[in-house]
Amino acid sequence: MSESANCEEQREEQTEVEEAGGTEEKSDCSDAGKESSSEAGPDGQDGSSSSSPSSSKTKESAPGYEEKVQTDRTNRFEYLLKQTELFAHFIQPAAQKTPTSPLKMKPGRPRIKKDEKQNLLSAGDTRHRRTEQEEDEELLNESTKTTNVCTRFDESPSYIKTGKMRDYQVRGLNWLISLYENGINGILADEMGLGKTLQTISLLGYMKHYRNIPGPHMVLVPKSTLYNWMNEFKRWVPSLRAVCLIGGRDERTALIRDVLLPGEWDVCVTSYEMLIIEKAVFKKFNWRYLVIDEAHRIKNEKSKLSEIVREFKTTNRLLLTGTPLQNNLHELWALLNFLLPDVFNSSEDFDSWFDTNNCLGDQKLVERLHTVLRPFLLRRIKADVEKTLLPKKEIKMYVGLSKMQREWYTKILMKDIDILNSAGKMDKMRLLNVLMQLRKCCNHPYLFDGPPGQIWPPRGSNPA
Repeated sequence: MSESANCEEQREEQTEVEEAGGTEEKSDCSDAGKESSSEAGPDGQDGSSSSSPSSSKTKESAPGYEEKVQTDRTNRFEYLLKQTELFAHFIQPAAQKTPTSPLKMKPGRPRIKKDEKQNLLSAGDTRHRRTEQEEDEELLNESTKTTNVCTRFDESPSYIKTGKMRDYQVRGLNWLISLYENGINGILADEMGLGKTLQTISLLGYMKHYRNIPGPHMVLVPKSTLYNWMNEFKRWVPSLRAVCLIGGRDERTALIRDVLLPGEWDVCVTSYEMLIIEKAVFKKFNWRYLVIDEAHRIKNEKSKLSEIVREFKTTNRLLLTGTPLQNNLHELWALLNFLLPDVFNSSEDFDSWFDTNNCLGDQKLVERLHTVLRPFLLRRIKADVEKTLLPKKEIKMYVGLSKMQREWYTKILMKDIDILNSAGKMDKMRLLNVLMQLRKCCNHPYLFDGPPGQIWPPRGSNPA
């Protein structure tokens, strides 16, 4: 047997020992193998040079390396498309189906029949093995049960009070229900004024009245719309017990102790600031639905708010926004990563797939983006769904400056006349401050504090 063959056998034995956790010393024949390979190589080159750092640089600079990277990137994108097509396969049939009769489904959790209960009780009994025919019948029964579960409304649900939902709002509710039934999170991105608040509240009402899941749900909203959300809950679905966590420290402590921790509520409505302050309390709950209004607040995945909401234990997540794409596609990826971290797990791949610098101007890339987002995002505008609205009319009325406004306008300009006359050398911040003061003057002179000792005319009188 030749020397190279012996070396190969010793290398295989050594590899097996290393995999088993052994610590045997390396054989000296590796040096002999190197010598033999160097002798066999052309021009006396060392055969082990292929593993050196210089060879790796050569691979990166090789013309085929870039093609391989591009191929891998394309394969990953095709995998993403297959995943989104899989989600769309479950959602689109239910969305395209038009119901011909009102929903015939009793509220509450479906009761278990006696024979089904007996099957559940005997499921753990391994003494009696089922035949293949019995197993096939069980699989067929389960498949028919899953296909029959299709909840759709063709009119406003009965739990909606003091009004009725519009047709497009009912379709939006059906879309949200299909997301829930298929275990998918999504973005409701209707244009402002189409009732994203009502559609969200109707979804939570469906969870309570048709799925027997009253909560706990969290609705995270801006502080300016906090009380509007509470009024909408009381107006549309008064059966949902909504609580609002806001106020000072003592007030919040009492609300947490007396209301939140006992659990006598269904929906907790709070602001972004309160979420950051009381994050330790919110982490104690297993949230069924986490709804974030004005979702662009988490467009930065490294922000404090975004990091906190990602730590919550949630079953379903829903984002509400009227502008899903504001500045660039990376912000959209941050929203998708929050909803589906397993699918949209790499921002670099997402940015490279859609070429964030040129995506908005390339029709093919826009179509590709629509294909990816179709299962997760619902976007409608007033011109498409609200046909009863008349065309908007704009009436512009120009009003001149009053005597007091003209006086203050002149004073502001004369005070900073040096800034206005410094052509090409003006201070940008000081100039912006002048513009802000002029804007205040145009709105109303009462916005100024006025010089010391000046008495303003009584409010309601004409300052002119």
